[in-house]
Amino acid sequence: MKTVLRAAALALTAVAATSAEAADNWPSQPVKVIVPFAPGGTSDVLAREIAARLQVSLKQTIVVDNKAGAGGVLGADNVAKAAPDGYTVLLGTIATHAINPALLPKMPYNAAKDFAPVILLGKISNVLLVGPGSSAKTVKDIIAQAKAKPGDLTFASAGQGTSQHLSGEVFRLLTGADLTHVPYKGSAPAIQDVMGGQVPMSFETVTVALPQIKGGKVRALAVTSAKRSAQLPDVPTLAESGVPGFDVSSWQAFYMPAGTPPAIVAKFNAEVQKIVATPEVKAKMETLGLEYTPNSPQQFAEFQRAEQARWAKVIKDGNVKPD
Repeated sequence: MKTVLRAAALALTAVAATSAEAADNWPSQPVKVIVPFAPGGTSDVLAREIAARLQVSLKQTIVVDNKAGAGGVLGADNVAKAAPDGYTVLLGTIATHAINPALLPKMPYNAAKDFAPVILLGKISNVLLVGPGSSAKTVKDIIAQAKAKPGDLTFASAGQGTSQHLSGEVFRLLTGADLTHVPYKGSAPAIQDVMGGQVPMSFETVTVALPQIKGGKVRALAVTSAKRSAQLPDVPTLAESGVPGFDVSSWQAFYMPAGTPPAIVAKFNAEVQKIVATPEVKAKMETLGLEYTPNSPQQFAEFQRAEQARWAKVIKDGNVKPD
């Protein structure tokens, strides 16, 4: 038995030494960061902001490559099947690693097993909006209206299975309010119809909604996160507004393929942590609505497991189906 334990200990030591050596030599060639969405969105802007500074700190070329398609699945699958050597990184999201795996019947990758979580870059709150002519002044007004005429009150979202849509499903499950979902092809047309009164309410990311809120074109009743948004400090949370336990945020994160040496994962995590702590990047992330808390790969992995379990339950309990 002692011989077996000694052999196991030696094997673990060898693995650790190999991982450390790999990190010492990494990166010795360009690193590709795959963004599974189109250029110009939050994920793309965030990836390019960090990549530009990684080039300086790592003294190596960092290439951002947009591989959009299938709600992020195409690009994420590309990374899942890449060599686990630290030279392919994914800018993943709540969609690629928590919602899609629970929502879509067939996935080309296993979100829980095919990736090495690196770092959670930040969370973005959604906000419950009504049009300027709405009679609803509070969240309790919305609940009362929904319960008075079950199914009549509709809410818009950026699309089926988005975090905006699922914010509405969580609202429905926690309050018992019978709302009807109206999916749109993106945030712009959804918020436009709320502004125009065609749909009475919606859930939208703070980033998208902020200009319309400031312009008086929509009214913000509550944010979906556990704490108030730094961008909307005067708007209460849903929990404060009479829906205890409500906590929904979309998120952005870095992943590498499963099997990437832990020392490389740790090194990348450390470099990114230093970058997002700089005043310039902190300011940029604030404009994107991202709220960041320092985290290790292990802490991020725990967060991901909780998110995957949570959204699988919401999607099942809400009987949410893909398009």
